[in-house]
Amino acid sequence: MDTLPTIVMLLGASVVSVIVFRSANLPPVLGYLLVGTVIGPHALDLVGGVSGMQHLAEFGVVFLMFSIGLEFSLPKLYAMKRIVFGLGLLQVMVTIAVVTAIVTALKLSWQEGVALGGALAMSSTAVLTKLLTERLELDKAHGREVMGVLLFQDIAVVPLLILIPSFSESPERMATMMGLAMLKAVVVLSLVLFFGQRLMSKWFFIVARGKSAELFMLNVLLITLGLAYLTEVAGLSLALGAFVAGILISETQYRHHVEEDIKPFRDVLMGLFFVTIGMMLDIPLVLANAPLVLGVLGALLAVKFALVLGLSRLFGSTFGGAMRTGLWLCAGGEFGFVLLSEMRHLQLLPAMVLQAVLAALVLSMLLAPLIVQYSNQIVLRFAASEWLMRSMQMTQLAARTMNTDKHVVICGYGRTGQYLARFMEQEDVNYLALDLDPERIREATAAGENVIYGDAARRETLAAAGVGRASVMIISFADARAAERVLEHARQINPDLPIVVRTLDEKDLDVLLHAGAAEVVPETLETSMVLASHALRHLGVPHAQVLEHFRQTRIGHYKTLRGFFHGESDFEEEAHDSDEARLHSILLGEGAHAIGRTLGELALQELGVEVTAVRRRKIRALEPSPETRFGAGDVVVLRGTSGALSAAEERLLQG
Repeated sequence: MDTLPTIVMLLGASVVSVIVFRSANLPPVLGYLLVGTVIGPHALDLVGGVSGMQHLAEFGVVFLMFSIGLEFSLPKLYAMKRIVFGLGLLQVMVTIAVVTAIVTALKLSWQEGVALGGALAMSSTAVLTKLLTERLELDKAHGREVMGVLLFQDIAVVPLLILIPSFSESPERMATMMGLAMLKAVVVLSLVLFFGQRLMSKWFFIVARGKSAELFMLNVLLITLGLAYLTEVAGLSLALGAFVAGILISETQYRHHVEEDIKPFRDVLMGLFFVTIGMMLDIPLVLANAPLVLGVLGALLAVKFALVLGLSRLFGSTFGGAMRTGLWLCAGGEFGFVLLSEMRHLQLLPAMVLQAVLAALVLSMLLAPLIVQYSNQIVLRFAASEWLMRSMQMTQLAARTMNTDKHVVICGYGRTGQYLARFMEQEDVNYLALDLDPERIREATAAGENVIYGDAARRETLAAAGVGRASVMIISFADARAAERVLEHARQINPDLPIVVRTLDEKDLDVLLHAGAAEVVPETLETSMVLASHALRHLGVPHAQVLEHFRQTRIGHYKTLRGFFHGESDFEEEAHDSDEARLHSILLGEGAHAIGRTLGELALQELGVEVTAVRRRKIRALEPSPETRFGAGDVVVLRGTSGALSAAEERLLQG
């Protein structure tokens, strides 16, 4: 109980700091680091009595590596192999080589140089992935390069965690230990991956049949910590075992559900890990050596930027694109802290060097969102070719549409966009398609297709594409957030333009309609309607009657089709998206609160739930009215999100 006040204080400080940093749109990692710095032994020293905190925090790294393994995908790696094993591999190796050269020139050992190079080569996967998603730049050229390099960096942490412990040994033993560690890793990985792949899916199927969230969670923890323990017994790191566990589970259909289950453990323990990293930071020492810290920070940003810029150019990027990739990747990342923690544990670095690098990494992560925010301005300022390219793109777009009006603008030229274009050609309708994939555009334009490079999420691109004179615009990609941005710009240019938007399901239908879409086409609902039309035709239902039914369904924005009953096969999908509307049936047994009350009196709509049907004595009434009075034995069909359905069920049964 002596530690309880300290734990409460630690949690309170963490909550407040994360709220502040999130409000400022900064990574919460920095909030945890700040808490650790303030309460650590070099400042207020409030946690001296908490034993085992460091060991508990190590499990944060375990669950982080498990999550990385869970994201590991051989098809994804193969699809991005040129970037991952080309640009990504060179970025890590060249950074390590340059840092090693600098460190040895400063009279430190090459072992320290390799370890430091590995830590400084890392960039923040969490921060940069979030920024790419928010800025809708994942599919742009620099976005693909950034994701490929980050993917290799995540993989590179595993061998670095295996090799770094051997650097603390004498030169005579180091080669032996490195070779033995790599041999152990190969043997353990081979055994686990060979036998594990065959057993994991079957084992998870058995566990999932129990339909117990508690059992599922216990099983995930058992596999994660069990394999981590196995690799530690083999003389390797806990993190390697957790990484392997993630890889094994990533090949099953339960990966998304596992990811959701493990996330609270990972986030809390990772927060604790970063608190302990912050406790390592000696603020008085850092301030006393501020010029050194700022020098390390400047060198980190400049060297990584220059290296990535050069390597990206080597792989065929334009100067502007290579600059963007360099600016995105120049800051440090959370795995740098993981590797620094390992070096501190092994006493591999002098205290002053460790403090300077640690402080520089913290400051670089603080600067990363700002660098990204102003990356476009920086590129346009220094890359003359970027101005020229953008001007040429706009000029080319404007030239294509200068004498064109009443045309169709197709945003996205993937499979759906290409099918749409073919329909337009068959009806002799002029169209212009916009896309961001250079290879696809090269192939299509060579074949005579009317497609051009352009970002539909940019207002000037839409204006140059003649949206102000177009008859219709079609957003053919199924990204609701990106579609909202396109809708906003298109509405500013041409408020009366009919815009048809594609989406995967009904989840974002109302949002997109509110954003200005004339029609929203949910793939899953339209597919069901097409299947139904074929089936009804074979049943002899008049074609005109079917078409009228479908017309009314579309006029009502698919209201009668929204939501579906979730089952065991939807276990993974439900965990992955808890905000999706679903259907749920509730039997009103004797004593239920709703018996004798009307639908209007219960006010279920206040909870965000809609009653779609009431079944009474095998008769199903659709669209019940507010005057519908419930009786014992009624089955009430509700539609809403998972949380809203739980609240509605409680009101119906208990009041």
